[in-house]
Amino acid sequence: MVITFSYVIFIDEGELYTYLHHDIVGNIINIIAVQALLFFIFHLSFKRMKKQQLYYEQLQQSERLKMVGQLTAAVAHEIRNPITVVRGFLQLFKEDTSFDNTKKSKFNLMIDELNTVEQIISQFLTLSKPNGDQRLEKVDVKDVLQSVAGLLHSYAMLSDNQIDIKVEEDCFISINKIEFKQLLINIIKNALEASEVGKSVSVTANRNNNFIEIMITDEGSGMSEAEVKSLGTPFYSLKSNGTGLGLMICFNIVEKYDGEIYYNSSKGKGTTVTIRFLSESGGIYND
Repeated sequence: MVITFSYVIFIDEGELYTYLHHDIVGNIINIIAVQALLFFIFHLSFKRMKKQQLYYEQLQQSERLKMVGQLTAAVAHEIRNPITVVRGFLQLFKEDTSFDNTKKSKFNLMIDELNTVEQIISQFLTLSKPNGDQRLEKVDVKDVLQSVAGLLHSYAMLSDNQIDIKVEEDCFISINKIEFKQLLINIIKNALEASEVGKSVSVTANRNNNFIEIMITDEGSGMSEAEVKSLGTPFYSLKSNGTGLGLMICFNIVEKYDGEIYYNSSKGKGTTVTIRFLSESGGIYND
């Protein structure tokens, strides 16, 4: 516009563009108004397109969740049957006087883990029938992290990996303990699988204003921006035998308790997962 009107005023001087030269100010205002109107129309159209794209993505996600819910509901009964049989035999062995207390404690541990499996199956079923009445508990993040590290210690040793935990004292959140444990097991297990042989997975937890931040860092090969964006999508997995359902459940758990989860990763530099929950002082729980 500056070049055009400079030419009309100083060079053309009304010879070819007489209609512009007679009312320079009016024509400048007119062109600016047209440009502003075009920008306004473009801005509204762009916002509408973004909303439609978001709606389409949410619709796709809803369809995927519906399909996953139907699948889990179909197989849950078949999974629970063998679990019930195994638990029954373990309870029988626990009552057998021929076993010493050390072995009986191991039976108790196995029974507890089978109970956890049943709870996890129930969480899969919440994809098709969400449970809005889940009881909240006052959970010590340090205790749960230490428990998860103990469960995954043997798994980490298979690849000569280690889990390094550093947690501040008095880190409490309001959440269902089993779901929180399931969340951490999935994320830390993924970090172990992504790490190179002999490397460590760092797990830290601390207070940040009114939030508790948990950070899980691995020393793996990292992910591209497109791969990070696709995380949590049903049936999307970077593992050769993965389904993507575990991470999807993790995202749902975090969202269910109004938390936040972020992935910071780049190729060749590993991955850091940050999980944030409101601290216990800002929530409500049931003992």
